[in-house]
Amino acid sequence: MAYHDELTRAKRVAGAKLAFYIHLTAYIAVNALLIGINLATSARHLWFLWPLLGWGLGVFLHAVATFALPTVAGVRRRMIEKEMRRKP
Repeated sequence: MAYHDELTRAKRVAGAKLAFYIHLTAYIAVNALLIGINLATSARHLWFLWPLLGWGLGVFLHAVATFALPTVAGVRRRMIEKEMRRKP
């Protein structure tokens, strides 16, 4: 039973990391294209900064949710397991 739970958790974590890397790749590719378009058409007005910053915030929050929050969930899980092992 524990193996099944660990396998399920590992699949979920791997899927979350893969989703983040896909998001990051799309962010880099699209923003590189927007920078190119902006600089080729009107170098005096740098409008590409707005989608770069807005979407960048989204990528940052996605990274936090993918890499930082599971650590908190792991601590909580270990605390629950410790309490369950404790004798009343």
